[in-house]
Amino acid sequence: MKTLYFYTIASHFYVNIVVCSSVDAFKPHHILHRTHFIKDDAKRKLAKYKMNGASVICEKSKFSGRSGASFVDDLLPRLKIGSYFGLWYILNVVYNIVNKKVLNAVPAPLTVGSIQFGIGALYVATLWLTRIRAAPSLLKEGKDICYRIGTYHSIGMLLSLISFGAGPISFTHIVKASEPFFSAIVSAIVFGIWMKPQVYLTLIPVVGGVAYACLNERSFSWLAFWTALTSNVVFALRAVVSKSAMVNNIGKNMSSVNLFGVVTWIAFLVSLPIAILGEGMTFFHLWRNAVISKDSVLNKKYLVTALVTSGIFHYLNNEVMYLALSNVHPVTLAVGNTLKRVVIMIVSLIVFRNPISIQAGIGCTVGMLGVLLYSLTKQYYEN
Repeated sequence: MKTLYFYTIASHFYVNIVVCSSVDAFKPHHILHRTHFIKDDAKRKLAKYKMNGASVICEKSKFSGRSGASFVDDLLPRLKIGSYFGLWYILNVVYNIVNKKVLNAVPAPLTVGSIQFGIGALYVATLWLTRIRAAPSLLKEGKDICYRIGTYHSIGMLLSLISFGAGPISFTHIVKASEPFFSAIVSAIVFGIWMKPQVYLTLIPVVGGVAYACLNERSFSWLAFWTALTSNVVFALRAVVSKSAMVNNIGKNMSSVNLFGVVTWIAFLVSLPIAILGEGMTFFHLWRNAVISKDSVLNKKYLVTALVTSGIFHYLNNEVMYLALSNVHPVTLAVGNTLKRVVIMIVSLIVFRNPISIQAGIGCTVGMLGVLLYSLTKQYYEN
């Protein structure tokens, strides 16, 4: 009951901040002063765009000279972005706890992942049908872009679930901690804009700290390694292509959250044949065994509740991630995602009372200091 009460509080918190603010159909949170894309089969470059008078990607901020007004104008967007990251972490922690219980009872990651996509798709479709949120309408180019993002989203998640099942969780976290490097490379190639070398160097303590914190097992699995590594590349592609879609005109009512709604539907459709071919009827056998097993901690009613809850929180935490992405550079999002692993470790310590080693404490500290260093260095060179 305490766990369900916590889920309810988190859900209401999300609704108050995000869902209820959709009266205006989730108008984009960024103001596009000028967007120019050079479209080419080989690469797409982002030339310029601004958010709330301040630059988002490698542009120098220009203030008006009104120090008081400038301070407020600069502070409010930062507080908004910070709230997105905080809410993203909270929802992701809830998802990880529930998802772990479901997969422990029914170890069928492909089918469970597909069902979670389907639950999210039904959720956003309900918002559109009831007109709580204005339904999107895509241009031809928008359909092509969303199909690519949806495919990346689906494959990236399924690869992550396979990796977690193929080897030690700590090993997968070590590989996935390298996500900022892949995001930095893919972002530079897609956008054609490189940050200062000093900014890239600050990613080393972020990745290294988290990897060191997770390095408590020396077991190696090639399947876990390659699926985790490939998911990093796929998620980096998802982030940068999603960012390009957010600053380009791809349709009507295509805010960041509506973009993710469309992406979720595509990811669901892509995941269905993968789940059927990969696991087939195995899921139903595992489900039946979990329900009738005397050792199962979840009966049928609570297993269904947990599966539905995991699907809803999977959707909500990724939707808030898209709100954050609409306001920051993809590399910043990747750094935040790496830091999120530290948050999950801390919450795991509190919820499951898992002991934390000195090595994990040192790694977490180095990782968090690395995030601070990245933020300060990036801000210094942009201003």
